Amino acid sequence: MNKRSGGEKQEDIWIAHTELAVAPGHPFYKRLNELLEGAGFDEFVEGLCARFYHARLGRPSLMPGVYFRALLVGYFEGIDSERGIAWRLADSLALRRFLRIGLDERTPDHSTISRTRRLMDIDTHREVFSWVLGLLAERGLLKGQRMGIDATTLEANAAMRSIVRRDTGETYDEFLRGLAKASGMETPTREDLVRLDRKRKKRTSNKEWESPADGDARIAKMKDGRTHLAHKAEHAVDMDTGAIVAVTLQAADQGDTTTLDETLCEAGEQVAEQIRREVESRPQDKAKVNLQGIEELVTDKGYHSSAVVQRMKSYEVRSYIPEKKPKGRRDWQGQRAEQQAVYENRRRVRGEYGKSLLRRRGELIERSFAHCYETGGMRRCHLRGRENILKRQLVHVGAFNLSLILRKLLGAGTPRELKNRAGQMFSRLLRSLSCQMTGGSFIRRLNRLTRLRMAPSFRCRPLLPARAFSVVLPRAARGDLRIFSLRP
Repeated sequence: MNKRSGGEKQEDIWIAHTELAVAPGHPFYKRLNELLEGAGFDEFVEGLCARFYHARLGRPSLMPGVYFRALLVGYFEGIDSERGIAWRLADSLALRRFLRIGLDERTPDHSTISRTRRLMDIDTHREVFSWVLGLLAERGLLKGQRMGIDATTLEANAAMRSIVRRDTGETYDEFLRGLAKASGMETPTREDLVRLDRKRKKRTSNKEWESPADGDARIAKMKDGRTHLAHKAEHAVDMDTGAIVAVTLQAADQGDTTTLDETLCEAGEQVAEQIRREVESRPQDKAKVNLQGIEELVTDKGYHSSAVVQRMKSYEVRSYIPEKKPKGRRDWQGQRAEQQAVYENRRRVRGEYGKSLLRRRGELIERSFAHCYETGGMRRCHLRGRENILKRQLVHVGAFNLSLILRKLLGAGTPRELKNRAGQMFSRLLRSLSCQMTGGSFIRRLNRLTRLRMAPSFRCRPLLPARAFSVVLPRAARGDLRIFSLRP
């Protein structure tokens, strides 16, 4: 009889399903599932997506609840691509439990996720985003009175070296070689082409060049100064709670004054929808969403123009838009209405209330960009086409809004933050205990017990009362717990 080397136990060929190891589930995703199930998420998306499914035809499809949960995982785990989401789902037992996929079932492949996204229209994804806003409104996390708007750039899934001329279809190298031959160079080298390109003033214009891979991408300068094909994401954020009320995806070459109206109108429609739902479901209760809708708008100086300020006044929205440094005195002859609107906006911005709103705008809006696109993993798009990117973006931003509710329930908005909170609490406990002791003998004792390295002398203040207390510390030799009674 053959034996395996090293004395290892040979596993059985067949094993019962009931004997498989079952993960207890991640506490964060367990609480998130309780939140979604309590609000009837699966019933809502199944009824919403019923028209995209057929009872008999086609291959086995992906359930709507599994599809949208998979996109939520992209935000909470910081995964940028659908292929990465599929790999993560197949690798984690906790995420299997979150998506309700048994151990005898296959997790969705990236092609299945992509195909399901293409079949569902953008209005369906927008309805899911609006449903999440309804959860925020029920918990008082959506006011809708003061709105802040700002934009950022997202790197497109297309390379600058692949751009072609809109009129002739020539690539960039072919275009440069044509210019070189026209200037008298019969066989230009690569160095000659680079030298010729540097002498040109306007080298890459969106009016002349386009990407054959992603026609909606535009040549733009990124936040770090690089020139790249990009898209422009614009957020409308509730200035009272930090919730993202609306998100739009614009062409990266459009100015802020051009895209402001679309984002503001989208936010106004979302607030009006939440007011309607609240009135229908709870007509006797006190309104949690502002019944007058959006009353104040806060942006940065990139959105300022006399036409924009005048339009905000015609919308009956008080604007707080700082001005750019003027080059000289402006002639207001024949522009009485614009002059009055600009002066009123300037007076509001210079007031204490306006300054506080501008400080809060920088805090809340930049935080939404950091969570959605930096730690959330969508700074670089892996999809092509405005509609495909916006579908993923709506669910991604909806996950950010769900994190506001979870931060209120658990104290953490992502699994990573929940894990760090536990370590921080233990570290604070050790620090508070060490502050009660004199000298470094207690810290050296903790170093021997917990294998932690803490400086014997650091500045701190007492956090616990000076009385006898007990603390639970992990033992260094084993993973069990040992209780010590300490008396200062």
